[in-house]
Amino acid sequence: MFSYRHAFHAGNHADVLKHTVLIAMLRHLLQKDTALTVFDTHAGAGLYRLDGEYAETSGEAANGFLKLLAYLKSPPAPTKKTSAAAKSIAEGLAPVLKDYIDLVASFNNKDSHKVYPGSPFIIQRLLGERDKLKLFEIHPTDIKTLTANIAQLEAGRQVAVLREDGFEGIKKFLPPPARRALVFSDPSFEIKNDYARVVATMADSLVRFATGTYAVWYPLIPRPEAHDVPRKLKTLATKSGKKWLNATLTIKSSKLTSDDAGEVVRPGLPASGMFIINPPHTLKAALQLALPQLVEILGQDQHAAFTLESGG
Repeated sequence: MFSYRHAFHAGNHADVLKHTVLIAMLRHLLQKDTALTVFDTHAGAGLYRLDGEYAETSGEAANGFLKLLAYLKSPPAPTKKTSAAAKSIAEGLAPVLKDYIDLVASFNNKDSHKVYPGSPFIIQRLLGERDKLKLFEIHPTDIKTLTANIAQLEAGRQVAVLREDGFEGIKKFLPPPARRALVFSDPSFEIKNDYARVVATMADSLVRFATGTYAVWYPLIPRPEAHDVPRKLKTLATKSGKKWLNATLTIKSSKLTSDDAGEVVRPGLPASGMFIINPPHTLKAALQLALPQLVEILGQDQHAAFTLESGG
């Protein structure tokens, strides 16, 4: 169960979607004067090196965050076949994407992109003095790295690092004292029962604290359990009388292919989604601008696409 390390995947297309949505949500939620408590159920190591051994082994950032930067630095010359999304990028990057790029850049020296912040550092960077962040992680190596990384912030009691199962750990904190919370959950899903557990956790959390904002990242892979997550969360939100939003980003086909030697080539993660219960009312309009641009920039084949649904 401890084989997964997010360092291999830092800055990939799933992180681009995940962190763009996370930042957009926090910008809205933090406008109020009342303190906000943020829970990150699967915090990881917190900070990652894109020039490190893990990231360079997978090369996934090259098709995610780094590809986004390269496109903006040197966009393709317009032609008669230039898409509407490409034209919109030329006119101006979607504000939530610009915010995401600027925030990641703030962790690096000028013109350097070696450091990629995970969700704990993205969240903490945006919080005010009264806000709280609780980080859950059980991977024995990542919890040590996370603890050391957070210690550098000298954030005091604002940030708590807990070596606990995040699915269980958040229960004792809901509802939070200030009655405002964002629960962010992005398990690795390498453990098969994570699919059922993330839905069960959201259901339990809504009972404990019905007005919280709940965000779940999930992979879209050829597995029934993966496609069950957004469907079950939609049913949960609807039955609970809550508003919901579901955004997905597909960058390529999920089909297996073969190389010149006839060996099977697995495509890697082709798509992922973010499902939010009680989303900020500004989120859908922000993503309507951003998602077509992400498809244009990160898409690898004709299967590249996005979906954006809401209800409640």
